[in-house]
Amino acid sequence: MLSAKYRFHGHAALKYIFGHGRTYRFKFMSVRVAANPRRQASRVAIVISKKVIKASPKRNRVRRRVYEVLRQEWNNIKPGHDIVLGVYDPAILLMTHEELVQEIEKALHQAGIWTSVPEPVDAAAE
Repeated sequence: MLSAKYRFHGHAALKYIFGHGRTYRFKFMSVRVAANPRRQASRVAIVISKKVIKASPKRNRVRRRVYEVLRQEWNNIKPGHDIVLGVYDPAILLMTHEELVQEIEKALHQAGIWTSVPEPVDAAAE
C-alpha cells in the first residue's frame, strides 16, 4: 500500500483538484492532475463509483492493486502534483498485473507527470 504521506485525506482535500485540475480520459480510467507548488511530494487518490463496481470488496481490491502499482513506480512520478485516478470500467478487475501497469504508465505519461518513457509492447515477443 502506498504510504499515507502520498495519499489524500478527506473529501475537502480533493476540492481543489476537481476545480482546477486537467482531466485526461483513457479506456479504463481517467487521470486528473493539478500542479501543487505547496507540496514537495505528489499525492494520489483512486476514485471508483458504486455505479461502476457494486460490491465494495471488489472496489477495494481494484483500489489496492492500483495503489500497489503506483507504489512500485513512485520514483517515475514527478513530485509536486495532485493526482486523482478515476476508474470507470469494471473490466479493470480482470486485468493482469502487467496490463494494469502498462495502462497506468501510459495514462500518467500522456498526462505529463511520468518521468520515463513507457516501453513499447513488442507483439513478436508474445
